[in-house]
Amino acid sequence: MHTNLDRSSESVLLWLLALTALGCVVFGFLVDSPAEVVRGVGRIVIAPDVLITDSIDLGGLGGAFVQAGLLTLIACAAYRLTGARVDGAAVGCVYMLLGFALFGKTVLNVWPVVMGVGLYAVVRREPVRDYLTTAIFATALAPVFSEVAFNSALDRSVSVPLGFATSVLIGFVVPPVARQLFRAHNGFTLYNMGFVAGVLGTVVVAVFQSYGLAAQPPMVWTSGHDAELLTLVAAMVLGVIAAAFVLDRRPWCGYVALHRRTGQAPADFIASDGAGPTLLNMAAVGVIATAFVVIVGADFNGPVVGGIVSVMGFGACGKHSVNIVPVMVGVLLGALAKPFGFTDPGVVWAALFGTCLAPVVVRFGPHWGVLAGFLHVSVGQVTGAFAGGLNLYGNGFAAGLVASVVTPVALVFARRRDSDRPQDPVQVPAA
Repeated sequence: MHTNLDRSSESVLLWLLALTALGCVVFGFLVDSPAEVVRGVGRIVIAPDVLITDSIDLGGLGGAFVQAGLLTLIACAAYRLTGARVDGAAVGCVYMLLGFALFGKTVLNVWPVVMGVGLYAVVRREPVRDYLTTAIFATALAPVFSEVAFNSALDRSVSVPLGFATSVLIGFVVPPVARQLFRAHNGFTLYNMGFVAGVLGTVVVAVFQSYGLAAQPPMVWTSGHDAELLTLVAAMVLGVIAAAFVLDRRPWCGYVALHRRTGQAPADFIASDGAGPTLLNMAAVGVIATAFVVIVGADFNGPVVGGIVSVMGFGACGKHSVNIVPVMVGVLLGALAKPFGFTDPGVVWAALFGTCLAPVVVRFGPHWGVLAGFLHVSVGQVTGAFAGGLNLYGNGFAAGLVASVVTPVALVFARRRDSDRPQDPVQVPAA
């Protein structure tokens, strides 16, 4: 089934995003006092925020979710004011913004990168609204501003302008670099921007190290909030299901057909299968991600909830319950073969964010997805250091490397199979 998303449906989707963000703000004020929330948000905004820094540790449970909700509400307002399309990529983008605002993105540090992407659009004489989703994805490198401005030995009169200028430059070069690097993996990782941010972040850190300004990323991982955060995630899932029935009286009708799609980027399940089935899919992958965390006994905290929310968002543009599970199984098998526990932060993150390799599963078979997940948990352990913690999409960088190696080999074995059936349409990067 192919559908064209009308503006009324886009409005409902935007309301879903805004209400989800508003729910996070309300949650924050329910668990902490207004004074604690204000102090917490202030601490989060001026923190270095390199990977992995749990905002709950910086600003408390209330401050973390109020800050994340406010940033996401601003993004929703940007879509409304600019008239940018609320398609599958936009839904995935805003959910990812909400998730990563719990451990790195703030209402302060994202704007220089966004401005840089906007400047690129102006130079190209193209509508800024066409680059809004790209700009928000590009905030993977938002910690560069926080690190340089607030955590360097430089005087603030120098560090703040330097951090701002560096981040604007990063934003300006992201669109052309993203189009070029897409060819390395041809859409078999859904986090192309993570691959881009990893490459750019490595260059930035190399320059900083030459001047003695490189970050020393801390590891901040909180625990003790499982009940509250599990309740919040459940409410988000129920909200998505409710929105599915608002948009489609029988959203289950197209749900099964959606699972036959590879999810190879650029994918948009909303455009191809309808908003209702897509929202059901988002809820389903959110349940799978949450169940994984519960079953292995991992902590629910800012980074973990951010990972679950990000998986849900990409249920609109590439992930579904068929193509993410083999990758997660591969990650667990990889952890078994190493001195890691299933609850180790690196393993939990690899299982959640490694699902960006989901297109490998349907295109080549579940065994290739297991292999990709197996490799990903190893690659992800080392790639974070390349960008000094300044690339929030570290698993996206790792997945880009894995996809660039695995998919050419898988294509060799898939040629005979492909000759016996029609191939999927060739995917090309967005202009």
